This record gives sequence, C-alpha cells and structure tokens, in this order.
Amino acid sequence: MSRIVDAVTAVLICDGELLVTRRQPFMKAFPGYHAFPGGKVDAADADGASPATTWAAFEARLVRALLRELREELALNLEQTPAVVTSVRHLGIALTPPPAPIRFNTHFFALQLRERPSLTPDAHEIAELHWASPGEWLRRYSDGALLAAPPTVAVMRALAADIDAREVPGLHFETRETFELPLIESVAGVRQILVRSNTIPPAAHTNCFLIGDLQSHRVLVDPAPADDAEMNRLCQLVQRFGIHEIFLTHHHPDHRERANQIARHFNVPMGMSADTRARIAAKAAGYFEGVAVHEYREGDVLCRWLGRAVRVYAVPGHDEGQLALMPDDRAWCLVSDLIQGFGTVVIAKPEGHMGRYFESLRKIVALDPRVIFPSHGIALGTTYRLRETLHHREQREKQVLALYREGRSVSEMLPLIYADVDPRLLPLARMNVESHLDKLREDGVIAG
Repeated sequence: MSRIVDAVTAVLICDGELLVTRRQPFMKAFPGYHAFPGGKVDAADADGASPATTWAAFEARLVRALLRELREELALNLEQTPAVVTSVRHLGIALTPPPAPIRFNTHFFALQLRERPSLTPDAHEIAELHWASPGEWLRRYSDGALLAAPPTVAVMRALAADIDAREVPGLHFETRETFELPLIESVAGVRQILVRSNTIPPAAHTNCFLIGDLQSHRVLVDPAPADDAEMNRLCQLVQRFGIHEIFLTHHHPDHRERANQIARHFNVPMGMSADTRARIAAKAAGYFEGVAVHEYREGDVLCRWLGRAVRVYAVPGHDEGQLALMPDDRAWCLVSDLIQGFGTVVIAKPEGHMGRYFESLRKIVALDPRVIFPSHGIALGTTYRLRETLHHREQREKQVLALYREGRSVSEMLPLIYADVDPRLLPLARMNVESHLDKLREDGVIAG
C-alpha cells in the first residue's frame, strides 16, 4: 500500500528567470534531479504564527512549510523580507502516480520576486543552483542535459509559454497523456515503462525502456510482463510509438519473460549478447522460434538518441552476458542489474561472478555517465549509487573474509551478516556470500 505525503515546492521567478536546483546525488528522494526548492510538510507546520497577508489565500500549514523549506534549503527568509515577494499564485498539485511506495502530494507555488535574493544553498540537500529563463531550462531538458521529474518539466513548459501562467497542464499525473502502463520520461527521449514482472521482492516491476529517435531505429529494452494481461497493455502502449527491435540486457526471466511473444506480435528481431542467447536457448526450448536474433558485442551501435549513437557495453558479473547501453556523450547509462534502485544485486553461480561484477562497477564509474537507469527503481543522478554499491561490496568482502578466518561456515555467517534481512531472502544472501568466497579464492587471499 502506497503512503501519501504532503509536500510543497517554490517556483521562484525574477526578471523572467526561474531558480532550479540540482539535488545532491545521495538524497533518498529524487537523487541528483533538477528540481525547484521545497520538501515535505512536517507535523510541526500545523501550528505556528499566521503567515503574512501576502499568503492569506492559502492553507497556513502549507505556507509555513514552504517558508521553512526556503529558509532551510536556501537561507532565504521571506518572513523577514516579505516585500521581496510581489505576488504568489498556486499553480496546482502534483501527486506521484502509483506504483511508487511513497506518493508525494506536492503543492506548487509560483513566487514573483522584486529582485534576485542572495542565496546560500544547504550542501546537505543541494549540489548547485542556477537561474535561467523557462525556455532555456526547457531547451536543456530537450537536449538531454537535465534529469527532472515530469511535474518539473510541466512547469517549465507552461512558464515558457506564459511566464504569468496560473495553471500547469500535465502537472498532476491524471491530467497528462495517459498510457496503458506508467511511463516516465525523466530524461528526454528515454521512456521508462514500469512493467509488472515476476521479479525478486521487494521489487514488483522491471523497467522496460523505449529508446531511439522516432524518425529512426526504435528499440524496446527488457520487456518482461508478468502475465498475458500485462503483456497486452504493454503491446498497446508500444503500438503508439512503433518499434523495430527488442533488446535484452541479459537472460534472467524478469528481463525476457514474454519478450519473444512481443517480438512475434510486432514481427521484429531480438538483440542480445551471444551468452544471453545461449543461456535462454538452453533454459527455454523454442523461445526463439520464429524470431530473428542479432548478437551484439561491446562497442556496437544499437540505435540513436537525439541524434547521438547509443553503444553497447559489456558489464558481466551479475550475469555473464549482461550488456549496458550508453550514448556517446554519456548523458545516461542503462545499467540493467548492475545496480538496484533498492535492495542488493544477487551474484549467483553459474552466470554470476563477483570479480567481474567489481570490474563492471569500476568500468561504468570510470565512464562517469550523468544519469544511471537501473532495471528496478527510478533514474539516479551521477554514479554516486554505483560507487556506494562498489564500496558496500568491498566492505562485505572484508566482513566475509574476517568471519572465514574465524572458522565460520557460510551458514554461520548468514545470521551475523544479514541479521535484518527477510528470512525468505536468505537463500539469495547465501549465494552472495559464496560468490565473495569464490572471489577471495581466485584472488589468492584464501586457500582454493
């Protein structure tokens, strides 16, 4: 069951320009996203001094929350300098669509400022901030240079058309173009479709991506609907755009279940690594019947995004044949299961290899894409989560090594390492411990 949380956002406008921040990549909510300042409405915002006359038309707790957030995030105290605000208008409410576990019910307020204030961003939340016209912000988004939630883009678009706009079409998800399944375009031209799949809890969906310029080769990445009804919804959605190919990042069922049926439905080929093709053929007899298959290797061009070549990168470890996708300007990278938006990646034999997993993490970190798209969860700004995952795995390896040297068996290690893990997931945790031990043997750290 999703939890709905009230929130507020301040769209600061001065001399025809908007203030947009970039959130720190370590934030739990929307890490690394470009956004307007704001945050959750706290319980303490229910009481307090009555807002100034400028705010009299609005709910007091929302106003108190908005003023508090501006003080905390930007050191902007509008209660001490109320005259700097010449007008306030409520642009509307954006409610995060399902199936997000936390749904933010965000009130957007436009604040017209008499002059540009001196601001000091809180480094715990804001990485940087800039002023630019709505048209310039929209141009940067359209060029693939911004990671932004749909409501942010909707505000930029509305204010680019009319800086004095009083409402924002598409701000609330129910007023946007409707699709058969949830579709998010947090980076222009990368359509992330949330498809319910037979995956490992706590995940319930696998991200399916539609990439490729509309006037050229369009590719559907990792369609794996859980049942026929979900598959039909996905096919109806895809029909709106049309596709020329289905691409599989690796062979696991939650990335390729029913993908062959979709390929036959649209009469398109399937692309993947040679290893992925061989593993699927060995596990699912007849899977490729009636489907042409193209094998991709490191460096191959899959399609074009905003005119830029999207290349294939080998990222083995979780699965020996796993491939990632990234345009030449490194604006983003679809990393598949190299990282999880939540939870831990399982490295299981025979296809998993902890040493190569470490190498793949380091490889993508070194390439330094601006945005990471995992197969489960939302897009992530910068490689911060990849670096954190690598650090976590390195620390886990040290922990496993220390327990091994104490003479602990794998069964004895599990309750010590994974004390807070759902018992149903302990068999997967065991696989990771065993893979760490295999790596330590291969590295010559412990006896073979």
